[in-house]
Amino acid sequence: MRQRLPPLNSLRVFEAAARLLSFKNAAEELLLTPSAVSHGIQALEQWLGTPLFVRGTRGIVLTEAGSAYYPKVQAALAMLAAASGELLVHHGRRLTVSAAPTFASRLLMPRLAGFREAHPGIDVLVDTTRERIDFADGIDLAIRMGRGGWQGVVAEELLRETLVPVASPELAARLADREPSDAPLIHITSVAEDWAEWARKTGRALGDGPAGLSFDTLLLGYDAASRGLGVALGRLPLIDAELAAGTLVALWGPPVPANTGYWLVSAENRAGDPAIQAFRAWMAAHPVGLA
Repeated sequence: MRQRLPPLNSLRVFEAAARLLSFKNAAEELLLTPSAVSHGIQALEQWLGTPLFVRGTRGIVLTEAGSAYYPKVQAALAMLAAASGELLVHHGRRLTVSAAPTFASRLLMPRLAGFREAHPGIDVLVDTTRERIDFADGIDLAIRMGRGGWQGVVAEELLRETLVPVASPELAARLADREPSDAPLIHITSVAEDWAEWARKTGRALGDGPAGLSFDTLLLGYDAASRGLGVALGRLPLIDAELAAGTLVALWGPPVPANTGYWLVSAENRAGDPAIQAFRAWMAAHPVGLA
């Protein structure tokens, strides 16, 4: 019997808007315009014959019907994504790897050509958009920074980083005989504890110091440091290229080990998948800390 179903695109738009409680943020996530999101919601509401959101001057909230509908739509989309992902991996041989943008560009990308040459039948999709990983949502492997010890996953440490303050050559020369407490520090919100960890391990005081800058990614923080905007806490080997080129210079002593590392993570129930095993074996044979 033919089932009466709403448009799939409208469901995707509704799920994002309901989860984020923002048409604007849903549009950014889905790479659509806010107008397209609004029209998609209106089309779904017309199809269902009931409003799903209350629009107000301060934002949107789910109606009673929307609140009841949302978890069911979210679960249905997750099931579709999981089923499609399994077919892609087993039949289409596509492997989706989630990684932070800096790691992906600096350490993963240079190694993908070799993996493709060794495994030409596996298509690789690198996803840098997700902070939280759901292995039921199409992700096969994730490379994540952390301390390990997670439940329900298989995790192998790829790399243990070291921390070292870095600045542009001009700023480094001016700060060579000064303490960190006198320097404009660059903070990176995704690794907000790094400066405190470095100070604790080196015995140096940070103090209040001059006003600094904050960024949400390592790439932006390192770019700001190379432009002389302050001192960033570099993570080796992510900044090896800048140090070798001289666009960044190390300050205040030798590097110290970080408490976190980068881990290759997958769901326990997918550990035996041939494509996942091939990628794990390749990464183990070609350590990311080495050129």
